[in-house]
Amino acid sequence: MRLAAALAIVSLAACGTDPAAPSSAAEGPFDLVIAGGRVVDPESGLDGVRNVGIRDGRIAAVAEADLVGTEVAEAGGLVVAPGFIDLHAHGQDAVSSRYQAMDGVTTALELEIGAFPVARWYARRAGAARIHYGASVSHQGARIRAMRSPFALSNADGTFSLGSSTDDALYRAATDEERGELRRLMEQGLRDGGIGFGFGLSYTPGASHRELLELFGLAADYAAPSFVHLRSAAAFSRGGALAPFQEVIANAAVTGAPLHIVHLNSTAGARAEEALAMIRGAQEQGLDVTTEAYPYTASASLIESPLFDGWSGRPAEAYGRLQWVETGERLTPETFERYRSRGGWVIMHGRSEATNEWIVSQPDVMAASDGIPFSNGRSHPRGAGTFARILGYYVRERGVLSLMDALRKMTLLPAERLEGIAPAMARKGRVQVGSDADLTIFDPERIIDRATYEAPDRYSEGIEHVLVAGTFVVRNGALVEDAAPGRPLHGRHLVPE
Repeated sequence: MRLAAALAIVSLAACGTDPAAPSSAAEGPFDLVIAGGRVVDPESGLDGVRNVGIRDGRIAAVAEADLVGTEVAEAGGLVVAPGFIDLHAHGQDAVSSRYQAMDGVTTALELEIGAFPVARWYARRAGAARIHYGASVSHQGARIRAMRSPFALSNADGTFSLGSSTDDALYRAATDEERGELRRLMEQGLRDGGIGFGFGLSYTPGASHRELLELFGLAADYAAPSFVHLRSAAAFSRGGALAPFQEVIANAAVTGAPLHIVHLNSTAGARAEEALAMIRGAQEQGLDVTTEAYPYTASASLIESPLFDGWSGRPAEAYGRLQWVETGERLTPETFERYRSRGGWVIMHGRSEATNEWIVSQPDVMAASDGIPFSNGRSHPRGAGTFARILGYYVRERGVLSLMDALRKMTLLPAERLEGIAPAMARKGRVQVGSDADLTIFDPERIIDRATYEAPDRYSEGIEHVLVAGTFVVRNGALVEDAAPGRPLHGRHLVPE
């Protein structure tokens, strides 16, 4: 039997109580006790053997003394951590959530591209989610409506899209009237509970600097964070890789809007150290700017999107760095053109592992998967293995990051990033009395990702239990079928400050 993996149902008489337990350790019996695990709480710095009592979906006790529980899960030798919070998960579907849960994720949010209409997006998921979910207000989704694009009908319920190169609305500048309507729609998205604004600027090349600055100003009015996929460096004639960072940091500086730059590794590449120095410098000057990265050297996107404009005519070896997700094949100029007209997911290889490892090792760069959906078949392995890869490969095997710092990157820091716009996040990312009982319990000696580019649909290993609001979604290393305790996370229904 794997170490302490079995779940035991223990009678009340078998568990004693400690009369000297502090008052913060509420009296039992608890609905569930996680017994004897190594509790790691990044906020308090706790790293020690404790018993955790859960009642009504919340943590009601964290104590050295024995706790009385209607049910007890033995966790000796296992780490009891806050559930992992993924700020950047495009896989917002039942199939993807299975892989996310098996990777320790308890909250998966679509904040980069976001959703629009926001209310419809949330309505589609109500009552049927394995893990917690939420979305930002999609700039692209609102923009194509404001500009009356016929493509707006294809995602009328908030369905994820990166757009098509055949959509003229993505390429032209908005008129004054359209910018006014866009502002109204974005504001409505916040009032419908969107968690800030999501900008995929590489996918809306027609969005002007003025348009973006105006929307940063709107975000600042609501103290709402903007989650930004930066423009392509090619959009700046002499700026190079750092110019896209300069644009959004400048917008944050002049408006006061909170800013989160997504996938530092994809955007900065070999200039990651300079880009992160810019972000840290902005923080030192009082700006609210953060960033994230996933632990892989290859990215992924939809081949029909504007991101791949200008690819035709490149050298043959450039296409060889592209891998068609559906089949695993590397592309040629001919297959690139064929698949681009058809549409689908493609993986882009070529970044340095040395740079990748350096980014992962930075304790202030949050972990976020950028995982693409599994609902249509094969995917990128980051949607299944991001968090186990950091803990198993970069913490245990490579030793470039401490366990505490790694857990902070995937729990507390994401929770803190969202607390201003989504107050419920103040109860997540912690193992403390009063926190939500979103917990990931894993074997630090066994945890590892198993998903690969050729076989992305493999569950991570070494994660024994995952609880969402006190309910098991993974138990003894296996999914709990039909578990659906996930709840929506909304932004505040705000009025301008």
